[in-house]
Amino acid sequence: MTDKILITCAITGSIHTPTMSPHLPVTADEIAGQAIGAAEAGAAILHLHARDLNTGRPSAKAEDFSAFLPKIRAECEAVLNLTTGGSAVMPLEERLDGPLRAEPEMCSLNMGTMNFALYPMVPRYENWKFDWEKPFLENTDDLVFKNTPRDIAYVLNELGEKRGARFEFECYDVGHLYMLRHFADRGLVKPPFFIQFVFGVLGGIGADPENLQHMKRMADKLFGNDYLFSVLAAGRQQIPFATMAASMGGHVRVGLEDNLFIAKGRLAASNAEQVVKIRGIVEALGRVVATPDDARSMLGLKGIAETAF
Repeated sequence: MTDKILITCAITGSIHTPTMSPHLPVTADEIAGQAIGAAEAGAAILHLHARDLNTGRPSAKAEDFSAFLPKIRAECEAVLNLTTGGSAVMPLEERLDGPLRAEPEMCSLNMGTMNFALYPMVPRYENWKFDWEKPFLENTDDLVFKNTPRDIAYVLNELGEKRGARFEFECYDVGHLYMLRHFADRGLVKPPFFIQFVFGVLGGIGADPENLQHMKRMADKLFGNDYLFSVLAAGRQQIPFATMAASMGGHVRVGLEDNLFIAKGRLAASNAEQVVKIRGIVEALGRVVATPDDARSMLGLKGIAETAF
């Protein structure tokens, strides 16, 4: 087990809507400010989505990314990891608009098609800030998040082979690990693989400790010593699963994309508050928080100088 631990912070995502928390960053200034704060608190990697500048609706447009990326880059050294998942309601071409323009050193990549059901959140709220929010969530009862082998190969070629990005491989179920192995066998991805185990999304593997242990066993079988794993769990399981991951030699992800709370019944005031909390836990376990330079070395990234922003 390496002592150094990567903390990723997922700043805003595309799941939670503005009504759900006044602390969810949705404007460009809010996203930039919270990202910089999370980096200052110890996040070596910032996982970034964009939002429409007027409504806070999930966006992947290059202009919405460019409204905050230069400011973050100017004020911190963290690895900027741009989503290629965008929002599950977007076609692939739309999801890739910002990443293709930005040419970042790191991108996320979802490793399989799946149900992505958010509609159980709707009954928790009565008064919506924007009229798009409730139907956006309700319609996920008939939503397929499309990530076919052809889609995956396209992203690997356009962002990886052509633009030099490395990937956070988001695996929502055991089958996604086998899909990654398939692309490794085809020679389209090379180690070290950075695998994000994702738990608790309705449509993916559940947030049960046994599932984390199983995902780790299968990743060991499929990838041997050629991978690093990180863990995110949606909602209230965020910190318990991150703690388990840290104790197992893995890495961790927190952030308001995955969980709006810092404790039972108390909304997190910022992304940085979650980073501070998990940092205290992992350091108490004897882990050393990795710097952005550590992250670039551990993951084989191309570095800041090769990015387009």
